[in-house]
Amino acid sequence: MTRYIPLTGNDCTIPALIIDTQAPLDVLHEAAAYRIRAVTQLLENLAFREEISSDAVVLHDFAQLLAIPLRDGCDLMDVIGRRLTPQAA
Repeated sequence: MTRYIPLTGNDCTIPALIIDTQAPLDVLHEAAAYRIRAVTQLLENLAFREEISSDAVVLHDFAQLLAIPLRDGCDLMDVIGRRLTPQAA
């Protein structure tokens, strides 16, 4: 695994946001957990509201906004998983 990998949510030829795959596992885990918890808390807050009035464009933009930290968290969890899985010899 290369040391620095780009976040998959950034579709560009020169990535500006990267993951250090050699960072300590607890640091990678905390970064992933923070992003996933933020999305979860916001979605739970919306789920418990009795009425949400919004148009399709706003909901689409909102979904895209939540997908960014969720994707980042998944990318970080993928790195953790690869580090925890022994390499096949």
